[in-house]
Amino acid sequence: MPALPDGETPPDDGALPPSVAAGAATRDLGVYLHVPFCRVRCGYCDFNTYTNAELGGGADAASYADTALREIDLAAGVLADPALAAAGMPARRVSTVFVGGGTPTMLPVADLARMLDGVRRTWGLADGAEVTTEANPDSVDAAALAALAAAGFTRVSFGMQSAVPAVLATLDRTHDPRRLPDVVRWAREAGLDVSVDLIYGTPGESLEDWRTSVEAAVALAPDHVSAYALVVEPGTKMGAQVRRGELPLPDDDDEARKYELAEELLSAAGLGWYEVSNFARREPGEPGGDGAAPSAPRHASRHNLAYWRGQDWWGVGPGAHSHVGGVRWWNVKHPRTYAHRLEQGLSPAAGREVLDDATRELERVMLGVRLAEGLQLAPGTGAVPEHLRPAVADLIGQGLVDFAAARTGRIVLTLRGRLLADVVVRALTP
Repeated sequence: MPALPDGETPPDDGALPPSVAAGAATRDLGVYLHVPFCRVRCGYCDFNTYTNAELGGGADAASYADTALREIDLAAGVLADPALAAAGMPARRVSTVFVGGGTPTMLPVADLARMLDGVRRTWGLADGAEVTTEANPDSVDAAALAALAAAGFTRVSFGMQSAVPAVLATLDRTHDPRRLPDVVRWAREAGLDVSVDLIYGTPGESLEDWRTSVEAAVALAPDHVSAYALVVEPGTKMGAQVRRGELPLPDDDDEARKYELAEELLSAAGLGWYEVSNFARREPGEPGGDGAAPSAPRHASRHNLAYWRGQDWWGVGPGAHSHVGGVRWWNVKHPRTYAHRLEQGLSPAAGREVLDDATRELERVMLGVRLAEGLQLAPGTGAVPEHLRPAVADLIGQGLVDFAAARTGRIVLTLRGRLLADVVVRALTP
């Protein structure tokens, strides 16, 4: 698992500086709930996850909901600090909740419902709030999905990854791909929006294997598909296998061909990209994204859009990251340390940083350029700044950026640009 970033030591009570109140009334507030438990740890995964057998002492799955609720109580106190209120921090209802992991559905639905109730009781949920949980296909059944919907969840994201058993085996995924149609049908019957996650570039995966997976995902008629290129992380089982020569590194050209195939098949099925790795279905009559200010489709992940747009969110759980008004912080990683600090009435934050204007602008470009709605280079002007015009002209010439959008001061990536998004970012942030 990656080490936590460096940063300044946060106060034990988690208090935030009054500066975070500036502009808060124009920003949404989201909550991320991290559930760090998995039945087995997949060989490619470097997320902060644990099997239940590794934990104990108030940090295991049975006690986790109570621990997370302690952090929600702490968060409520921090955001309601009179010093923040005096600086203009408004009371905001939560627009999105995302329960991720790990495998959140390793917990009983009753525990997930209690955590969501804690958010609802503390801040309230905005009208039409999006409430998502991740789930493995083998971790839920029809009754569990119906119970999640009854508890207030609106969306479920299934970790499909592949439809090819040999590819799943290389990834150490344990579910039977034949179960996906059942779990999607059960989610639909419960009234939940459905997203599926795919991974391309697994060692040994052929282009036809990838076609099989994308076509299988399309056949599920999901509202949303995420398609991520495999990254072999140091410190993982797969990283060790690659280092020993047991598995080949993913090939950039192979991954590019697979991305182009995904774009072709998903677009043909009515799933348009709204972020480089994410595709969503538009409802009939919904605006299609044409014009000067395109909008994300209704079935886009609004929680993830909040990250990409620099909104506010509080991350609950070990290793979770948060961002409010230009202050970013991250929690201690181990669930036992996390639980112990909260039991003592202390913030679980391990470090934080206050982002300066230059860093915030860099991150706005890095994240915003990935969105189909486009990055406004100089907000409010409708023009490309003078100092960036040569770089933008060069990007257009390379076929990376859409010419018509650039004339309005927006950077919108072409298909080739999506494959080379990092090149675009470097050109715009000299």
